[in-house]
Amino acid sequence: MTQENTVAYGVGDASFKAAGEYEGIKTLVDAFYDAMDVLPVAKTIRAMHPADLEMTRDKLTRFLCGWLGGPRLFREKYGPIAIPSAHSHMPIAEAERDAWLACMEDALKSQPYADDFKQYMLVQLAVPAERCRMASQAAAKSNT
Repeated sequence: MTQENTVAYGVGDASFKAAGEYEGIKTLVDAFYDAMDVLPVAKTIRAMHPADLEMTRDKLTRFLCGWLGGPRLFREKYGPIAIPSAHSHMPIAEAERDAWLACMEDALKSQPYADDFKQYMLVQLAVPAERCRMASQAAAKSNT
């Protein structure tokens, strides 16, 4: 979906549809974790994840479906989640936040999405990425 369309990204299920719905989001998530496996900048964040990424991939796919305005598949299978607090136990600083976003940027490049949607996704995903960094930093301070 491009900006010439009458429905803007972030309204209703427009982003979910622009991402290719469940199958498109699953493809994005697979490309994201594939990037995490090979990008040197992602070595630290890859180590924060389990060796077997099957459940991790499923969780991110399901989360993004709801986050992009589609069905709340994460909640249906895993229950409610608050992304920043769910990641607060991890040591996330600027480098880790930026590595996560670099993996997503790499994954977006290979998707058949409109260019403006790819840019929209990066801008929008920077918000929870930063919130995870802030929650991690706050948790680290409270534990000292």
